[in-house]
Amino acid sequence: MTQLLRWYNRTLQNHPWKTQIFTTGFLMASSDVIAQTAIEKRNFKQIELQRVARFAFLGTCFVAPVLRTWYNVLEKSIGTLGKTAGLRKMMVDQVLFTPCFLGCFLSISGLLQLQPWTIIKAKIIKKAYTYIFIILLEYFEILKTNYMLWPGAQLITFYVIPLPYRIIFVSFVALLWNTYLASQANQSYSASS
Repeated sequence: MTQLLRWYNRTLQNHPWKTQIFTTGFLMASSDVIAQTAIEKRNFKQIELQRVARFAFLGTCFVAPVLRTWYNVLEKSIGTLGKTAGLRKMMVDQVLFTPCFLGCFLSISGLLQLQPWTIIKAKIIKKAYTYIFIILLEYFEILKTNYMLWPGAQLITFYVIPLPYRIIFVSFVALLWNTYLASQANQSYSASS
């Protein structure tokens, strides 16, 4: 384990951007595998590889770049000095960033599920108000659950974890969170198809 940590530290120092992106993609793919096997009770032969690939893609191309940028913005705008710097970062993160991030995440996840346009159009026309209401209910349920986990995790992130290691720390905390998100995102997809 010590060798793995040293290797990760070296790789992070030499290639911070690539390391954070690929680590996040790998951990998000892992969380979907956990969701499919532990929550949905599928055996390994029943795992939907497209779902796993979707989550890897989301982690690599959306989550890691957005989080890296966001953490740098917080670091520059709020700084690290003072006893309340971490608390202020967490509050800004949870009040301003999280609702937008979750909305974007759920939208991109839906687009990546590649439903045919005719089905999407029919659902929008036939069930527009119901669909919007269901999406809002799902969104607020996920947001409420988010507030049970992430404020505490983000306080640790902003008070204890140095900036270069924040994405990997958050990615490990996110294994649990992404497992929940994977089950919710794919549950709503299954219910709507």
